Amino acid sequence: MRVVAAMSGGVDSAVAAARLLDAGHEVVGVHLALSEDARAVREKARGCCTLEDSADARRVADRLGIPFYVWDLSARFRTDVVEDFVAEYAAGRTPNPCLRCNERIKFAGLLDKAVALGFDAVGTGHYARIVQGPTGRELHRAVDADKDQSYVLGVLDADQLARAFFPLGDSTKAEVREEAADRGFAVARKPDSHDICFIPDGDTRGWLAGRLGERPGDVVDEAGAVVGSHRGAYGFTVGQRKGLSLPRPASDGRPRYVQSVDVRTNTVVVAPGELLGVDVITGEHLRWCGSPPPVGESVPVSAQVRAHGEPLPGVATVVEDVVRVTLDAAIRGVATGQSVVLYAATRVIGSATITATGRRGSSVAGDHRRV
Repeated sequence: MRVVAAMSGGVDSAVAAARLLDAGHEVVGVHLALSEDARAVREKARGCCTLEDSADARRVADRLGIPFYVWDLSARFRTDVVEDFVAEYAAGRTPNPCLRCNERIKFAGLLDKAVALGFDAVGTGHYARIVQGPTGRELHRAVDADKDQSYVLGVLDADQLARAFFPLGDSTKAEVREEAADRGFAVARKPDSHDICFIPDGDTRGWLAGRLGERPGDVVDEAGAVVGSHRGAYGFTVGQRKGLSLPRPASDGRPRYVQSVDVRTNTVVVAPGELLGVDVITGEHLRWCGSPPPVGESVPVSAQVRAHGEPLPGVATVVEDVVRVTLDAAIRGVATGQSVVLYAATRVIGSATITATGRRGSSVAGDHRRV
C-alpha cells in the first residue's frame, strides 16, 4: 500500500514510519506545519510543530531513504483547532484541542489530502491498536496503558479507521525508544511533547487573556453569596481549585472547587468537593468507531472523560443525535466541552462532546444545565 507516515519529529513517529517501511508499504514521510510562525514557537516549545521538529523528521526520513515533504496546514489548524479552542473557553466550556486536531487536521485534513494524491492510508505514532473484528476494523487500547492514546482517537469514524495504521500499539514506550536507538535515530532520547502545542509556556489562562481580554466578575458559593472575584470566567474549569484566590477560607473549613462557569453572568460558582460529583453525562457531536449502538437501547460501557483518566462503568443510551451515559458511581470535575469516550473492554465504541452533566434523581445540575 502507498502510505503517508505523519512524522512529527519525535521518536514515536520515527519508529512508526520505520515499521511501516519494514511491513512492505511504499512510505512517504510528511511533516505537518501547523504553526504560522514556527520560529516564534521554538523559543519555549514543548509541542510538536517547530522548525527543529521538522528538521528532526527530515533526518529520520533520510536515514530510512524515503521521500519527505512538509505540508502546510497552518491556516486550517488556526481555524479548526486554535480558534475553536478560544471560542469554547469563551462560551464557558473546556475543549480538548488534541481531539480536535486528530479529528479535523490529522485525519480529516491529512488523510483527505493523502487520498486525493493517490495514497491508500495514513500511519501515525499514536499508541493504539487496530484489530480486525467481525464487521470491520476496530480501534482498541494500546498495550502500554501509560501511553495509551485511544481516548484522543475516539473521534475517528469507520471510514478513517479503514485507512489508518498505528504501528506502535503493541509496544511499550521503552521498547520504542530502544528500537529507535538500535536504528540509529538521533531522536531516540528526545523528550516527549506535552501540554498544548500552541501554548508553549503552558500558561493557558494567560494565553486566553491575551485573546479575550480581562473580564472581571464575581466568584460565588453554592448559596449564591459572593466570596471572591476573577479576571475572566474563561480561566476556570469544573473541578479546579488552584488559582481561585478566595480572600478567606469558607466558614465550614471545607475547601471550595469550581462547580460551574456561567458566562452569561460572568460568574464562577464554587462548592465543596462532594457537591461536584455527577453520574449522568449527556453528549452530542457523536462519532462512532464502527457501527453505533442500537438507538434507544441501553448498552454497558466504560466511559472515560479525560485523556489519562480512569474509565468508569455505566450504560449508554443513544436517542437520535444525543447519547446519555449513566455511570455506576459519581465522578468529579466533568465539564461541558470535554469529550466522553465510550469503550467495550479495550475497544473504542465512539465519542461525544459533553453538553450537560447531572445526578440521577436530583434536580440540581452538576454543570451548566440539567440532564
